Amino acid sequence: MDFLDELEHRVLPGDGAMGTMLMDTGITLDRCLEELCVSHPDLVSNVHRQYVAAGARVIETNTFGANAVRLDKFGFADRVAEINHAAVRLAKAAVQNKPVYVAGSVGPLGITREQAEERGIDRRRVFQEQISALLEAGVDLLFFETFFDDEELALALEVKTGLMRTIPCIASLACPPEGRLANGLPLVDAFTKLRKLGANVVGVNCVYGPSGLHRILDRVPAEGLLSAYPNAGHPRYHNGRYLYDMTPGYFAESARGFVAQGVNLVGGCCGTRPEHISAMVEAVADLKPVNYKPVKPTVTVVPPPSAPAEGPEEESILDKIARGQTVIVTELDPPKTLDLEQFFTGAQALVAAGTDCITLADNSLAILRVSNLAIGAMLKQQYGITPLIHMSCRDKNLLGLQSELLGMAALGMRHVLPLTGDPAKVGDHPAAASVYDVNSIDLMKIISRLNEGFNYVGKSIKKPTRFVTGCTFNPNARNLDAQVARLERKVAAGAQYVLTQPVFDPALVEITARRTRHLNIPVFMGVWPLLSGRQAEFLHNEVPGISIPDKVRTHMAGLEGDAGRAAGIEIAKEICRAALDCFPGVYLITPFLRYDTTVELTQFIRSR
Repeated sequence: MDFLDELEHRVLPGDGAMGTMLMDTGITLDRCLEELCVSHPDLVSNVHRQYVAAGARVIETNTFGANAVRLDKFGFADRVAEINHAAVRLAKAAVQNKPVYVAGSVGPLGITREQAEERGIDRRRVFQEQISALLEAGVDLLFFETFFDDEELALALEVKTGLMRTIPCIASLACPPEGRLANGLPLVDAFTKLRKLGANVVGVNCVYGPSGLHRILDRVPAEGLLSAYPNAGHPRYHNGRYLYDMTPGYFAESARGFVAQGVNLVGGCCGTRPEHISAMVEAVADLKPVNYKPVKPTVTVVPPPSAPAEGPEEESILDKIARGQTVIVTELDPPKTLDLEQFFTGAQALVAAGTDCITLADNSLAILRVSNLAIGAMLKQQYGITPLIHMSCRDKNLLGLQSELLGMAALGMRHVLPLTGDPAKVGDHPAAASVYDVNSIDLMKIISRLNEGFNYVGKSIKKPTRFVTGCTFNPNARNLDAQVARLERKVAAGAQYVLTQPVFDPALVEITARRTRHLNIPVFMGVWPLLSGRQAEFLHNEVPGISIPDKVRTHMAGLEGDAGRAAGIEIAKEICRAALDCFPGVYLITPFLRYDTTVELTQFIRSR
């Protein structure tokens, strides 16, 4: 009887998480691939043997991250075949002649499609390299596990199918308890899609303990072959280690519940030790797969029919454009100290002159400033000024970014500008770490999902946000085609307006208008009023993304004080005229809190 026949007639127990066992020995998961498979084979074999002795009928190779993308971080991208071959050899040696199947573990690549495109990585080829190595080494089946993105999992399945091998495969997703993936697709629909692509078994694993996976499976009908691999609860962090305290008895009783929900292959993911598997084997020994059960509907979120009861919704810059109004967005950087008086005086003066909203940078150039979210809240609540919040991916992980977005929504803020962010090492805190869980395009997609009522992992937030999302564009770039292509991806990800880097050439305004017209979203040309010849040289030579033409720098050369400011304002007015001939608004950038200069430009625009 082969693997699939067995699943049809009995419940099979899978192994636990090898990573937990390895970490108990002091060797981390990141090192286990090369360090253990190649240098410490006895340790890997011993871990496998413990799970086999516990009664596991399916064990996995320790190859979850053994692909070229993940291994490249450690300098082993050229050893994919060697590492996967070694892992399979060790697993098969531990099985010997026992009735145990060896599953080749394949995990996600750890990068998004956009990141792969930017880095020139062919994701299909990466999967093909690892899957081919596992098949060559003789695995009994393939286990595609812990995929958050069903599209990436579909790609991996297509690669496996293209290799023309009939070996069985399991396709397992990580999903929130609401039963909806991060892209909004209901899990049951994803399972249908994966089965059509050749998955023999579909299921869920990781992220949650048994109770979380039970809630997910409540929404999945008992049809086809299903798998469930929960974590052993939530870990606690102690002295550099993640410790799981779930008792084997609790884990085993939960396994019986999975079988009652139609699961044919039940195992364990993170934190699951041999004693958990042993208890589970005993608990499910007398159980048979079920073919029917009641199913709960997948959670949906219905947008409210009107504005929230808390008060009138903030009017967006898009609303003003729709009314035919010329919109002025003015950047006023949050201060570097707690002396806030000049900032708020300047913000009020700009709005009095005709600015529609104040846009607040997020520690631009990686230089520490007062929180732009706090400053934005003060502008809105104390002065009735609309803030436009920049949000950098540099300083916060996925949790922090989403938490801040939800906080903005709770405060009634709608305007946000996602940015990848300047690396921390270039700023005034070079020892700080740069996070970059996502880039600006990924963050735009997250905001789009929040606007639909779901967070990054697809969990309902009960009430959709109403963010108006912007993006950046650099007309000064040498390769304008590449900039336009990236702008197209940003618009596809959810960007609704564009703020450009400052320009100093009217001809560049016309070029930008021509190259972005097909996108059909508002573009706000960046206008920076120069204050002196020295500032012009500084911006041109030391600030990324800014390019000042030779003729402008020649014109500004030697000008300081009032003369420099007057010349800079005239250049800025020329750019404003060109911008307003092409676009519905302007993005003014206040130089070094010199708000009197942008006040003058704002008054000039309103007087036209």
